[in-house]
Amino acid sequence: MLAAERGHARNTLAAYAADLGDYAAYAASRGQTVAGADAELTRDYVAGLSAKGLSPRTQARRVSALRQFHRFLLREGQSRDDPTALLDTPRLPLVLPKYLGEAEVEALLAAARRHPGRSGLAASAALEILYATGLRISELLALPRTALSGDAAVLLIRGKGGRERIVPLSQASREAAARLAPRHDKAHDKGRWLFPGRDPRRAMTRQGFALLLKQVALAAGLDPARVSPHVLRHSFASHLLAHGADLRSLQLLLGHADIATTQIYTHVLAERLQRLVELHHPLARS
Repeated sequence: MLAAERGHARNTLAAYAADLGDYAAYAASRGQTVAGADAELTRDYVAGLSAKGLSPRTQARRVSALRQFHRFLLREGQSRDDPTALLDTPRLPLVLPKYLGEAEVEALLAAARRHPGRSGLAASAALEILYATGLRISELLALPRTALSGDAAVLLIRGKGGRERIVPLSQASREAAARLAPRHDKAHDKGRWLFPGRDPRRAMTRQGFALLLKQVALAAGLDPARVSPHVLRHSFASHLLAHGADLRSLQLLLGHADIATTQIYTHVLAERLQRLVELHHPLARS
């Protein structure tokens, strides 16, 4: 169901399988099956996660997996009730997204443009697109060669859960992609990907892109540990809000199913509102 109906990625499916496998083993040790699990078993299982030293985020993911699994069993008529209905989700600490400053992003883009050869053109196009659109790395590497052909001003992206969204392209990202296109040699012409890997029939891997990004970050004078595709996604969102975008528009651009996910960026709104008060309030001190 998660694969066919919700379109979850392979890594997500693997995580669910591991979580539910651990839960099934625990139920078996208590002489129960997962379909016949009661509220006491699920409560004891979740309590044991903390005793194992698992982080609150991992515990929350396990609880989410159990809830969705038991709701699935209930809908399919495989169980009589939902034993997870009264489970408490572990309280997660507030973690602000890590992002780069605007000058740091400019330095990164400039370093990518200076990077030699075809890998430099790929790095420049990838970083321009990531920063212009806020794409996830999986969405970027899945782009076909035809995605930015012609005078395309937008991208149609299929994101998490198979949800589609339209994101606008900047002029700089279109130009960077156009510079990359003529450099697809005859071997790469056999592939269908905008960012092919060593085997042109396959897309570039996350690991391959991470290595390229590390090289560009070093050339830009940035700590590679601070630079990742997701940090660029956070930078895209944070900088948009800082320049006046609203949360609802940002939710649509990022492809978040729930605006609560987008609200992690409200720290930027708070900073902007503070500056507005300091600038315009009659009692604010200069």
